[in-house]
Amino acid sequence: MDTSSPWKKTLRHLYFGDGPGPSNFRWALLIFDLVMIAFFIASSMLPPKSAFHWIDYPLALIIALELAARVWISERPWKYLRQLTSIADVLVVISLLAPLLTDSLAFLRVVRMLRLLRSYRLLKQLRDSNKFFARNEEVIMSSINLAIFVFVVTAVVYLVEARNNPNIKNYIDALYFTVTTLTTTGFGDITMTGTTGRLVAVIIMTLGVGLFLRLLQTIFRPPKVFFPCPSCGLRRHEPDAVHCKACGHILNIPDDGRE
Repeated sequence: MDTSSPWKKTLRHLYFGDGPGPSNFRWALLIFDLVMIAFFIASSMLPPKSAFHWIDYPLALIIALELAARVWISERPWKYLRQLTSIADVLVVISLLAPLLTDSLAFLRVVRMLRLLRSYRLLKQLRDSNKFFARNEEVIMSSINLAIFVFVVTAVVYLVEARNNPNIKNYIDALYFTVTTLTTTGFGDITMTGTTGRLVAVIIMTLGVGLFLRLLQTIFRPPKVFFPCPSCGLRRHEPDAVHCKACGHILNIPDDGRE
């Protein structure tokens, strides 16, 4: 018998339940995350003492309260706190409150990109309850993976170079360098400095040849639907497939009637 309080039951329903209410709640959380990440990117171009940084403190409060709510409704709170997304949120809160402690922690602004990990989990939940996500799952998830990959790599570049490289003054400069390097364009107007910077550049170029191009290929190739074949288990098929291309078994892929 569930003896949880009504508040806890309501929160669990919003986070994990089905229906319009929980779906709208998760969409609202996702929109909040995206707006917040956009603010983080824009704030990286502002001086540490900018008047706009007062926004950091209410954001820290909101994230801390939201994390506390998730921990509260978790069946194993301490185990939940050790998960990567929870640790990321703790680091984000610390980064937002860092100016209250010392200016030397200003570089922690870059860890705010870890909030993308939380957005990734929200999108996975929405994917399971949204027809649009179900139809375009592979393209959407590859796009999300690509965005997370690019923004996290950019965060590393910004963290390593922002203090020492006069050409990388904000997050946008770091993003520009990351994209030109990953795409092997290599304009050369921004280069990494020092041994650490060059090692980071080598890693980015190596990843650009492999993972980055692979993610792009997944996004732009013809979409397939997720429908495991009952006979051989092949998981991906063309939306209009009648037979499994691996074993020839007749498929019955659900269709909403749209072209």
